[in-house]
Amino acid sequence: MIRKAATAALLLLAAAVAHAQAYPNRPIRLVNGFAAGGSSDIVARLIAQKISPLLGQEVVVEPRTGAGGVPANEFVNKSAPDGYTLLIITGGYPTQAAMLKSLPYDPISGFTFISTLTFYPFVFVVSPTAPQQNAEDFIRTARAAPGKLSFASAGIGSIHHLSVELFNSLAGADALHVPFRGGTGPINEIMAGRIDAMFETMTVALPQVKAGKLRALAVTSRERSTFLPEVPPMSQFLPGFEMTSFLGIGGPPGMPRPLVDRINAEVRKALNDPDTKKRFADLGGEARGGTPEEMRTYVEVEIGKWRRLVEARKIEKQ
Repeated sequence: MIRKAATAALLLLAAAVAHAQAYPNRPIRLVNGFAAGGSSDIVARLIAQKISPLLGQEVVVEPRTGAGGVPANEFVNKSAPDGYTLLIITGGYPTQAAMLKSLPYDPISGFTFISTLTFYPFVFVVSPTAPQQNAEDFIRTARAAPGKLSFASAGIGSIHHLSVELFNSLAGADALHVPFRGGTGPINEIMAGRIDAMFETMTVALPQVKAGKLRALAVTSRERSTFLPEVPPMSQFLPGFEMTSFLGIGGPPGMPRPLVDRINAEVRKALNDPDTKKRFADLGGEARGGTPEEMRTYVEVEIGKWRRLVEARKIEKQ
């Protein structure tokens, strides 16, 4: 019996290796749950362009927007684990797991984690015509007038949303949260002055800051960012405020390890390319891959961190 089980295991391993060697023989879709123009869309298209020649097949970005990315996640969760359906996993993935009462998948065992792609701080931005000239001014106003100042976000449960909750918690404020459905809508509202502020990714905010269409008041990293060296960290005004986001690639649960290793190797090769590093840097992020195990651990730690904030703030789960 033991010999039969061992033989069966070896046959399965041999089949997985053979599949990985033949993979891919048709285009691959990279599913993104957020609207065009957002940071996940920009990064998804960049990495798809870079790994397509390495894999020998076109990697096509497929948007499946709405509900904070849950439909996209569910679609990939239920897809065949054959490597032809992959998922862009965003920094909003752990916050969503912390905020939603239930999900149609398990946020850890429901996916195969393949590799991180990039890490980046957010930028605390306002309109260039806003009366608040710095973060200290903004915090003072927020404390003095509860509910007066508003923050845009990419949706309830997004990392943008919980950044607002972290701000309110540490500032002793009650700024208003205005959720959107991702994309460029939130940042356009800030630039127009219809909403007061936002914690936005470097990918989206940095070009607008450089163009003078947004004013950066702080960055969310522990130290000053090399991309905006003149902008102080938020922790200078609110001790303990630190938040770094990420983007990565995952797939359905149960992907064979040889297949995961193949995709991981090509992704990391693309991330080590000088042009890729420069393009990620231009977007305000650091190209940084990792092992599947490292990505899984990172996601688990992030989920725990945001769950503690949700519980401490007594935020109603959706």
